[in-house]
Amino acid sequence: MTKPFRFAVQATRAASAGQWVDLARKVEDLGYSTLFLADHYLGKGSASKQARWPPQHFAPLTAMATAAAVTTTLRVGCRVFCVDYHVPAVLVKEAATLDLLSDGRLEFGLGAGWSAPEYRAMGVRFAEAASRVDKLEEVIALYKAHAAGDPLEIDGEFVTAQGYAGSPEPVQKPHPPLMIGGSRQRVLGLAGREADIASISTVPFDPVDDRGRTPHQEAVRRTAHVRAAAGERFGELDIESSPFFTAVTADRAGAVDRIAAIVGAPAETLIDHPNVLIGTAAEISDRLVERRDTLGVNYLSIQQSEIESFAPVVARLAGQ
Repeated sequence: MTKPFRFAVQATRAASAGQWVDLARKVEDLGYSTLFLADHYLGKGSASKQARWPPQHFAPLTAMATAAAVTTTLRVGCRVFCVDYHVPAVLVKEAATLDLLSDGRLEFGLGAGWSAPEYRAMGVRFAEAASRVDKLEEVIALYKAHAAGDPLEIDGEFVTAQGYAGSPEPVQKPHPPLMIGGSRQRVLGLAGREADIASISTVPFDPVDDRGRTPHQEAVRRTAHVRAAAGERFGELDIESSPFFTAVTADRAGAVDRIAAIVGAPAETLIDHPNVLIGTAAEISDRLVERRDTLGVNYLSIQQSEIESFAPVVARLAGQ
């Protein structure tokens, strides 16, 4: 089973109500499936520099609700909610509410968290990775139980929800599509077993990593972990990835050289890198079909700066 292509936009740069509304409508008009935010909260300052993440003006839940309210078909999501930043019972109720109010257009991403500087800046304890993934597993179980509408009797190490039933009932059944992403075997296996959308995250730009893998080999490894855990349901999953660098251009060599200078990687590494797409719309379209065959990736999240330049690729492949 070959999943059709879908395309999303990862947005962080809107700074006013008007800019955000215009952006949501443009993303919808250009044929993208989904508008994603990220679950980050730091404004400009030393903490955001340490975290190496650009300031994001809007908190995701409110921005997602606004984007859904001013569009009709656009799906909305967060890529992905960090389970440590939210009270689990509150977060899953917010998700169900947003799915209902958007008439079933929510995609719900969950992750174990990764940015120690952001945790420190907000006064959140950054536990060991194993503990953070343990918590992620419990929040996933709560999310699915809450969506079922049955009485909740959950008393875990990290999650408590007792003596009430989940409400409201979400529009999408059995629950809004769940995205889980990561790079390590445990989280990728969890995505294979539990998610509807498995994100394989950005792979390193080194020609060969510390385990001797090229970027393409590392992406293959990640997909293989998802496939092994998913079993027969693998063909039902969306496999999502994000091109970190995108350039729709006839001057492929020039674009490769510019990006190589930015990341400090050899140009030959970037040409086939799983998170780089450079070339004409036709060349990129062919590359994406090839990557769907080899990596399973059918769902691409494009950076906000590339919305218009990448639109011809969306027009060629969306739904195909």
